[in-house]
Amino acid sequence: MSQKFKSIDALPATIPVFPLEGVLLLPRGQLPLNIFEPRYLKMFEDSLAHGRVLGIIQPAPPKTVEEASGPAKLMQTGCLGRITSFSETDDGRMVVSLTGICRFTVEEELPVTTAYRQVRTNYRPFDSDLIADIGALDVDRDSLLDVVRRYLDANGMTADWDGIEQSGNEALVNSLSIISPYGPQEKQALLEADSLAQRADILIALTEMVLAQMASANGSNDNAMQ
Repeated sequence: MSQKFKSIDALPATIPVFPLEGVLLLPRGQLPLNIFEPRYLKMFEDSLAHGRVLGIIQPAPPKTVEEASGPAKLMQTGCLGRITSFSETDDGRMVVSLTGICRFTVEEELPVTTAYRQVRTNYRPFDSDLIADIGALDVDRDSLLDVVRRYLDANGMTADWDGIEQSGNEALVNSLSIISPYGPQEKQALLEADSLAQRADILIALTEMVLAQMASANGSNDNAMQ
């Protein structure tokens, strides 16, 4: 990715977007997609023919009844991704892997004749996204690994700790952010973080809150059984 796109000037000004609630893509992160709706299958085919790129963005929560009844507005920030692998299933679905390139802000949603939506983008606020591992040394890795370990233990889950230990800070933080079980608002906060260290801090804080809630709920259950 970094070799293909060396500056934001090489990134497309107009892109198709895939609005997905609670879904997060980050630079150099990997996002699997299962595409089955006809309009998004067409978007995928068109993307293959035009640089293999598309944007992942969340729909904005409606503020009025009128907004809720119409097409969802888009959040202001999304992430451009490139199709790096895909396969077709027997029932016509496409199983796709996207690799994140750079975040963008939506300058304008374009009037289009396509069934899928397209936007005009601005990458300049996130030009450092093209620099791999920027800010990685500022990440509080020990605190992040500690909270992940405690979360897994609390939920009776295991992880490939050898793989985790060998991963760099950027890959670790962004991968954990992408697969994290948090809601749309939290995912958007992770996306819009000013730095990798801030994203890690947000992830730590969110997980600490979940652990505290679990501990409180377990305490209430223990008291109820006494």
